[in-house]
Amino acid sequence: MPRFITLTAMLTTCLIGALLVAPGASAQPSTSEQTPQYAPTMLILDASGSMQRPDPAGTMMDAAKTAVRTFVDAAPTESRVGLVTYGTGTGNSEAEKTAGCRDVHVLHRPDTLDRTALTSAVDRIEARGWTPMATALRQAADALPSSGPRSVVLVSDGDDTCAPPDPCEVAREVKQRGIDLIMHAIGFAVDAKARAQLTCMAQATGGTYTDAADGRALERILPRVSAAALRNYQAAGTPVTGTGGYQTAPVVTPGQYLDTIGQKEKRYWAVDVPAGATAYFSGTVSFPRLPNISGTEDLNTLQLRVYGADGEDCHVFESELSTSSSDGVALTVAKTWDGATKERTGSANSDKCRGGGRYYFALTWDKVSTGVPERLPLELLVGIEPTATDPGPAATAPPTAFAEQTGSGTAVIGGGSFNVATPLTGSGRYTDTLRPGEFVFYRVRLDWGQGLAYQVRFGGNGARGLDNVSNIRTALYSPIRQEIDSDFGAYTGTDHVLPSNKPMTTVPIRYANRTATGLDARKESVAGWYYLAVKLGSTFTEKGDAAPVPIQLDLTVGGARENGPVYSAGIDDGVFGEKASGVGKANGGLHTAAAPTDDATTRPATKWLLVAGLGAGAVVVVGVIAGLVVARRRG
Repeated sequence: MPRFITLTAMLTTCLIGALLVAPGASAQPSTSEQTPQYAPTMLILDASGSMQRPDPAGTMMDAAKTAVRTFVDAAPTESRVGLVTYGTGTGNSEAEKTAGCRDVHVLHRPDTLDRTALTSAVDRIEARGWTPMATALRQAADALPSSGPRSVVLVSDGDDTCAPPDPCEVAREVKQRGIDLIMHAIGFAVDAKARAQLTCMAQATGGTYTDAADGRALERILPRVSAAALRNYQAAGTPVTGTGGYQTAPVVTPGQYLDTIGQKEKRYWAVDVPAGATAYFSGTVSFPRLPNISGTEDLNTLQLRVYGADGEDCHVFESELSTSSSDGVALTVAKTWDGATKERTGSANSDKCRGGGRYYFALTWDKVSTGVPERLPLELLVGIEPTATDPGPAATAPPTAFAEQTGSGTAVIGGGSFNVATPLTGSGRYTDTLRPGEFVFYRVRLDWGQGLAYQVRFGGNGARGLDNVSNIRTALYSPIRQEIDSDFGAYTGTDHVLPSNKPMTTVPIRYANRTATGLDARKESVAGWYYLAVKLGSTFTEKGDAAPVPIQLDLTVGGARENGPVYSAGIDDGVFGEKASGVGKANGGLHTAAAPTDDATTRPATKWLLVAGLGAGAVVVVGVIAGLVVARRRG
């Protein structure tokens, strides 16, 4: 395959793969437009004289230009992309070195995508001069925001010819600006000296180096490695402010919301639940990536309680624990509340938690890890489902049968949160690449009657020794953010499969599963998007190689589609408010689910908006003592 074609494909995917993050949506869901946002990304494009070397596209510069043009054409309208180049203003003779080593130009700042301006800037680039990579990196970093996820993608065909400053030292300097600033280096047919220098620069920022020795290697490896750097989590939802007591709690209707929560703080929100209806409530907190946090001080818990009329305690308590929170864990706690489906008995106190009425949901950030901010964003999901007059087929026990897939698989790039989880289109083998300290999220749509089964294989990366041990985990979540199952273990640089004993499975999705004998099956009673989380934890020590790890996900989607339940009342706005005017866009990219039906009015289940929050680091524990690796599976 011609080099310029594969450079185009890889660079395009690299840039588009920068984290998609969605801002929020109000206690009464807002109709205002809230468009997705991408982490600001600066592309540094080498235009030194050596880029005039031949290539099937004409020259290597021609190949690079083609790659950037293709990216610009395909980039989302909301993305923020900037462009820096060097080597365009002078020749590369010794007499021109002083001027050539200052020859760095910010052609476009990382503002909202301007395709015409970017393409025009690329078209004017002429490769002529020196290679001041360190200076270019510094200027690219200066052009980015001072905080939040940011990325730099450097494309070069050689080493820095202007040092000092030393490019690796400048990369370390740039990293001091924030843990979320990461640089990836792309070596386009480079020699050993350039490869070592580019590798040092990338690793100094926590990024990765990709050696594009040929076109096929570039096409296969670069998109996944580059896109991975900014797969961070960002909360999304309609702004709301919970209170410290039930008496003043804001009343929230179905939808996705964004609040904050403080350390050890307890916050309340009110939900009006009609008689016979089921309420869904969940909260998600994402913890920032922090360096050098002891494992014993890296724990957080999120607790959920339910209260009835007059603040009566309904004796409902859910608690979720995250370990290794400093890896950037997203922790979710969820509850399916059926109190309104129960008839009142006449008891003054117990009836306050029965039947229709106003209920209060409270979340507490109870256990707090070292080094985290005083307050963090809190994402809420609220849903109301009417009673079913016809629940459809009976609950079923046999899980979905797993079939190991074959072939090389379909390359995918996992999303950085459930809001941007990558859809898997059905049964098959999928491949991705993770670097230590990453979580990725995928979603699989299950209609009524369908189920799934999957396994994740972490491939060998050649790293050995205790320094390179990482905790690994996979978890399966329902559309209402409840964890169904999870498994974890230790990655030691060799092949490792999760779950370790048997594939992760669901039963066929049926409304009646909520009364099934098995507790996990009860969580599989909602059709929609089911979420798969995969984690590769940070290496055991900072001396680890931090080498990327290939993963292979084998997925089976089985079962025949069935009609869903018939409800006692229509759901004009959807169970989670997704049909309300403007809310679908305001709710941070929530995903709608459909099921086959002959009558959309009597079977409104086909209109549900279903979202899963992935607490990808919850209950991850890896013990490494004298070479002993312990793993376990949720039962």
